[in-house]
Amino acid sequence: MSVSAALPAGVHVLERGWLSSNSILLGGDARGTVLVDTGYCTHADQTAALVAQSLASNGSTLRLIVNTHLHSDHCGGNARLLELHRCPVWIPPGDYVHIENWNEARLSFQLTGQQCPRFKPTAALTPGSVLEQAGLGWEVHAAPGHDPHAILLFEPLSRTLISADALWEHGFGIVFPEIAGEPGFDEVEATLDLIERLAPAIVIPGHGPVFADATRAIAEGRQKLAFFRKNPDRHARHAAKALIVFHLLEVGQQDRNVLSDWLQRTPIHCQLHRRFYAAVANDSWTAELLQELSHAGVIAVDGDRIGIAP
Repeated sequence: MSVSAALPAGVHVLERGWLSSNSILLGGDARGTVLVDTGYCTHADQTAALVAQSLASNGSTLRLIVNTHLHSDHCGGNARLLELHRCPVWIPPGDYVHIENWNEARLSFQLTGQQCPRFKPTAALTPGSVLEQAGLGWEVHAAPGHDPHAILLFEPLSRTLISADALWEHGFGIVFPEIAGEPGFDEVEATLDLIERLAPAIVIPGHGPVFADATRAIAEGRQKLAFFRKNPDRHARHAAKALIVFHLLEVGQQDRNVLSDWLQRTPIHCQLHRRFYAAVANDSWTAELLQELSHAGVIAVDGDRIGIAP
């Protein structure tokens, strides 16, 4: 039996990629379907089509959108889906007022140079509460680390965990507070400890396939965390490369000078340089990152054009 076959009845995972997070449909309820996370905005039409197909196959409607956290690859499709379905959207409480007022200085979109069409939240999804769907109770747990306000969802009967970017099969998401000079590694450890206590039998991550061996994934996550604690500059370098790859996934190929100019104007890239690599000129550091990504086979360089490797 496949891992996905072990999911509770009515749960359908749309495995996306690295530009758009996975989307999870919680069906089987006469009130309608709940959608967890909506991907990036450039995939909004694709997300809408996939959701529509799933709803039609089950004769359902979309009753609620839930976001595990407010990074653009998890909530970028909200606006498009709200146009189509006019349903409520629940988000973690930490940034609720900033999303409600669309305070870009306090949100991650401007910091990362990423897009997110404006949407209006309906309610806060508070840790300690339970999301009832199809006779199951999805517990809401705080999961700080990758994002200080992130949540995860756990269904105790089937021991199914929607972990978002708190736990992947081979690691976890970039620890954004650490980039800004705020503590975040301890929070990652606490969230891994929480997941270990929950003892999930099946994990639906924010990116990558559904998996069953949470024990091994947690152990691997702790190894990576220990390495980043000892070498915070390597975490910063990893984050800088991830920013470049995400941008290239969004735009496709781009002229080297245009890409470099975009990076110099992107606040998080400049923060990483100032905090960890200020001894090297920013343009030289950027060139180093591009060379390392090229040597690793992640990006392809064709003259002055740079894009994701086939």
